[in-house]
Amino acid sequence: MELLIVGAGLAGSEAAWQAANRGVQVCIVEMRPAVKTEAHLTDHCAELVCSNSFRSDDAETTAIGLLHEEMRRCDSLIMKTADAHKVPAGTALAVDRVGFSEAITTALRTHPNIRFEPRELSALPSVPAIIATGPLTSSSLAQSILDAAGMEYLAFFDAIAPIIHTDSIDMSKAWFQSRYDKIGPGGNGKDYINCPMDREQYENFIDALLAGEKTEFKEWEKNTPYFNGCLPIEVMAQRGRETLRFGPMKPVGLTNPHAPDVKAHAVVQLRQDNKLGTLYNIVGFQTKLKWAEQTRIFRTIPGLENAEFAKLGGIHRNTFINSPKLLDDTLRFKPATHLRFAGQITGVEGYVESAACGLMAGMFFTHELQGTNITLPAPTTAMGALLHHITGGANTATFQPMNVNFGLFPPLGKCRKADRPRAYTSRALADIAAFANPASSQAA
Repeated sequence: MELLIVGAGLAGSEAAWQAANRGVQVCIVEMRPAVKTEAHLTDHCAELVCSNSFRSDDAETTAIGLLHEEMRRCDSLIMKTADAHKVPAGTALAVDRVGFSEAITTALRTHPNIRFEPRELSALPSVPAIIATGPLTSSSLAQSILDAAGMEYLAFFDAIAPIIHTDSIDMSKAWFQSRYDKIGPGGNGKDYINCPMDREQYENFIDALLAGEKTEFKEWEKNTPYFNGCLPIEVMAQRGRETLRFGPMKPVGLTNPHAPDVKAHAVVQLRQDNKLGTLYNIVGFQTKLKWAEQTRIFRTIPGLENAEFAKLGGIHRNTFINSPKLLDDTLRFKPATHLRFAGQITGVEGYVESAACGLMAGMFFTHELQGTNITLPAPTTAMGALLHHITGGANTATFQPMNVNFGLFPPLGKCRKADRPRAYTSRALADIAAFANPASSQAA
């Protein structure tokens, strides 16, 4: 049986390589060059349309470097080619983007188990397939996904609020409480972290929002309208200085246990972003502020002075599915289980994360087609942490694209903060073997 892979970006290319190398016949359907996107310039596979950097290659202290190393141990085409075409970039892994994509294209086009069909797929296929079409999925295919998934499970406008590592929040200033102590999923009326502001702090915050430097929409995004439910916080502030106090920063129904007799003028709320409770997002703080400005301005919020950001905010046109609702733990599409999704359309963000998602999808489908047991990467690994996040670990109501970071990993035991990165990576590299080489792990 032939496996169809829709899209020849990083995820589709990696998925095809993993399946074909294990004896599966693969057909890659790619609409370029006949149908162009607003971002791509060539018909090469795995074209890098933004930066040429795969970010840090430090596998001892960074989550992204760890993901690099895990993928190398899984015979990743993307990582093998990146290593062969790297250019000087300090501790980062950056590549000659033309040489990189040309080499990927050659590897796939000369593989005996891979063939190409240059055409646009306008509807979800009825045969086994991996959908790896990325954030610029064609409108006809997006509509087909929409029809299968339901409108509420497909996003075309990516509104991202900053996400913060929980242990970097100063709880001597902040506190846990739901508005009016309303019982929510936590079952105790303490589902939010609250950061209070007095009048002066609020006024200074509004001034900073209005004066902060903003990013501009790309050309193809300019006609994408804002939704009232995801207005940038600075746009809300422009509508009146009190707007935020009657919106996401309203202080009603909350009592600060650190100063119970003092009524806050405004309150910033943070909501749990993953099941582990290691990440919280700032409610209503989607923004077009530049990243450096976000860090500077949001650290003026009491309790967030030393905030460590797992992800900064943004608003841009995108297409991704609500994966925690729609995908099972092997990336199968619940409304049509002969399909799997991979890459940025699943809500992973970044070149390497997309390729890792494709790697997993290709391996999972191979095991399924060949009737062998599927082995999941342990959640203690970078790949496993990503997989867990997009297939159930994330909050479905606030699900947004995410890079790999240690906030997605199961907590460590007792460990000094300075020692955590190396503890995460050493644990992960020990645990990835069962996924990378399942046969030898089972034999052992």
